Order: sequence, then C-alpha cells, then structure tokens
Amino acid sequence: MQELLALEDFFTKAGKQQVPIFLNQATEITDYDYFLQSHFQPLKADLTSKVNQPLVHRLKMLKLLIEANG
Repeated sequence: MQELLALEDFFTKAGKQQVPIFLNQATEITDYDYFLQSHFQPLKADLTSKVNQPLVHRLKMLKLLIEANG
C-alpha cells in the first residue's frame, strides 16, 4: 500500500504529461489522465491481486520515463 501511495504522490507532483508517451513498442499512452485512473482504480480495490501486478509495473515504467526526461 505504501508503494501505491508513493506512486500516486509522484504522479500528482509530476503534473500532467504530454502525450503520446511510449512505454515500450506495444504500449502507447494517448490519454494520460485516463491511463492513471485506469491503473490506480483497480489497484486501490485490490493491490495484492496477481492480475493487477502488470498495472504496478506500467506505473513504475512511466515514473522512470518521467524522471529520465524531467
């Protein structure tokens, strides 16, 4: 849960990013706000679910990209 709160805090402080953002060759973010909402909502409902772990991974990847380009 602490990790989720830290990620949420990071994205709040980072502000809205310009799109498109390419996480990898197969993942393009075209709606930044929707991407965050669609990832945080299921994680808040059940952080420990194995199904939700890719969401955490994508959020961490996005965080690294923002930090690298900031």
